[in-house]
Amino acid sequence: MSDFRLGQPVDAAYCTISTFRHLLTEEAARGHLECLAGSLREGGIYVLGLHLLPLGVDKEDPECWTERRGKTSVTVTLRVLRVDASRQIEDLRVCMLVRRGSKEFHLRHEFQFRTYTARQFQRLLDSVPSLELCDVYDFRYDIQQPLALNDEMAYTIAVLRRRPH
Repeated sequence: MSDFRLGQPVDAAYCTISTFRHLLTEEAARGHLECLAGSLREGGIYVLGLHLLPLGVDKEDPECWTERRGKTSVTVTLRVLRVDASRQIEDLRVCMLVRRGSKEFHLRHEFQFRTYTARQFQRLLDSVPSLELCDVYDFRYDIQQPLALNDEMAYTIAVLRRRPH
């Protein structure tokens, strides 16, 4: 994600659902943004969706959701195990329970994400001068309601544009 070039420049690209946070170092994150900027035409748009680390939120509450299709149900639980603010690293565990009739399948995986407060994310964006932050949205995706990057929003959609040379 942080060392690539596309064969030809594109008008738009996107990376959502916090995939960007798998880049665990500042260098890897900046490298990704620089590669993306190099892959966009001038004026091209990059839509980047990620969870910021909101200040004052209780990270003890797990996220849990269930989906059903026919006789199969899948429940996913995502829990934050630890947050190391000084390293900007979050340890997470995802558990999946699949049920169909009397059969069950359990899956558990632990992984890390890089954390960003609004200020840390803005500082990262500022370190890539070829991209400019145009607009910010939250999980409602209301194009009529752009927001300022802040520490109150959790899921953030950043619309970036490739600046002219």
